[in-house]
Amino acid sequence: MAPSDISSVTRDQPAPTELPNTSSFPAIRKHVTTFRNKLTTKYGWLGDYDYAWLCSPTLPFSISGNKPVRRPPPFYGVEAELPLLLAMSCGLQHALAMLAGLITPPIIFASSLMLDAQTSAYMISTSLIGCGILSLVQMSRIRLWKGYYLGTGLLSVVGTSFATLSTANAIFDAMYNDGTCPSSVASDGTVTRGACPDAYGMVLGTSLICSFLEIGLSFIPPRTLQRIFPPIVTGTVIIMIGASLIGTSGILNWGGGSNGCQTRPTSGLYQLCPTVDSPYALLWGSPQFIGLGFLSFVSIVLTELFGSPFLKNASIIVGLAVGCIVAGAAGYIDGSSVKSAPAITFLWVYTFKLRVYPAAILPMLAVYVSTTMEAIGDITASAEVSRLNVDDEEFDSRVQGGVLSDGMGGFLSALFTVTPLSIFAQNNGVIALTRCASRTAGRWCCVFLILFGVFGKISGFFLAIPDPVLGGVTTFLFASVVVSGFRVLSYVHYTRRDRFILAAAMSFGFGDLLVPDIFTYLFQGVKSPSSGLQSLFDSITIILILASGLVAVTLNLILPQEMLQVETSEHH
Repeated sequence: MAPSDISSVTRDQPAPTELPNTSSFPAIRKHVTTFRNKLTTKYGWLGDYDYAWLCSPTLPFSISGNKPVRRPPPFYGVEAELPLLLAMSCGLQHALAMLAGLITPPIIFASSLMLDAQTSAYMISTSLIGCGILSLVQMSRIRLWKGYYLGTGLLSVVGTSFATLSTANAIFDAMYNDGTCPSSVASDGTVTRGACPDAYGMVLGTSLICSFLEIGLSFIPPRTLQRIFPPIVTGTVIIMIGASLIGTSGILNWGGGSNGCQTRPTSGLYQLCPTVDSPYALLWGSPQFIGLGFLSFVSIVLTELFGSPFLKNASIIVGLAVGCIVAGAAGYIDGSSVKSAPAITFLWVYTFKLRVYPAAILPMLAVYVSTTMEAIGDITASAEVSRLNVDDEEFDSRVQGGVLSDGMGGFLSALFTVTPLSIFAQNNGVIALTRCASRTAGRWCCVFLILFGVFGKISGFFLAIPDPVLGGVTTFLFASVVVSGFRVLSYVHYTRRDRFILAAAMSFGFGDLLVPDIFTYLFQGVKSPSSGLQSLFDSITIILILASGLVAVTLNLILPQEMLQVETSEHH
């Protein structure tokens, strides 16, 4: 060995290394200690939050003339640790704010397909359970590969998209018209629909395969998606969706029902609303029905005027509760759905045959494009209200993760027997009001949603809500969707190009909204089309309800941009 090598060799042995202490697991011990402190200390349960502010009613005026000023509570960020009571109370507020929006679609789907009470109650339960499970996924931020993520990492919850609701109703109408679902015609021309659970399975199956579109869109850079679907497109689509739901569901239910009794037939089961066999059946549009819906609507307004921050977040539920109390006292509520509902239920208690309805493929693809647009806007709003940057790479990754989670949610929700889910915007208002954006509150929200779904009697009660009460509340809910669209359009600069695009899109949107039968006879002159060609015709007819969005996207891509001219005052 060379001398140089000898000099570099040490003859002293290193001190023995202490073996790792595998019994301590410091990270686990830290979590256990934190959990124990939360359960065993007053601060762990209550913290220093101002619960009096959360529960104190407000007055729109002051008797003394000097309106008292209460200091708002501190703001809790996305990763903030919360005391248990605050986390549970904020989670409950989020769950109550979502509840009406989650139970409305399955109730409308079941009513459109004439499903029995047990199946209808199951659809409500599975909607709540599915939303709770997939909201947990959306709130996560799981790193995948090469900078891609699953989930937003924000307090983002999901629910059935209202775009799905309007499109699915059009698909159901097409199924009854082409004989896929059974129906009968009375001597006076009244059409009576039969139960058609297979139609729901077809929508689920079609949704499952179409969900891969949104999954693919999630890997397109968010900035590119925002250029393709700017606010002028997304705002237009949201407005049309909300407005169509007011006309096809909200107001009709306010008047007594949307199952066919709104045409006031002279004979048959739907001569009276909701049916002639109901405990208190009346003609559609009767003063009693209008009054019940108005009572629920006014209750929402009064809650906003006088309610505490907690009640304001649950104003929709307050409207439902007040309407149900009065309706129950007057004998309008049939409790059979509560009696027939199971005490405990879960996913897959009822199943539907997953099949693809060819005429629904194009409309469902349009739905997933719409949910992608909704997701981008809602994630931006969630980040803003959570006091996070919305113009950096981290935000772009949140958008990518949120859209991917939305697409995966569409795939999994079909397996859960739930229609496509999308990020809910209502919870951003809860964050702004409670000043709590912590994901801990969001996880408690998911716990409450799953519990509401597991206890089947709760779904049975929701199913027993009279149509006028539900109509008064959902009319307000769908109008809130319209207002959300107007808010998105507020980002538009309203140049001549923007006004032209909006005018062209609204021409189709409001035209179809006010005269919904205009495209029904579009292909009636084609004689003896093949089954494939007929499916294509049905697809085009259905997708034309989203014509405003298609026009807005097309014109936005082909019309040249205009330079924004800043007017400056000149002094001569």
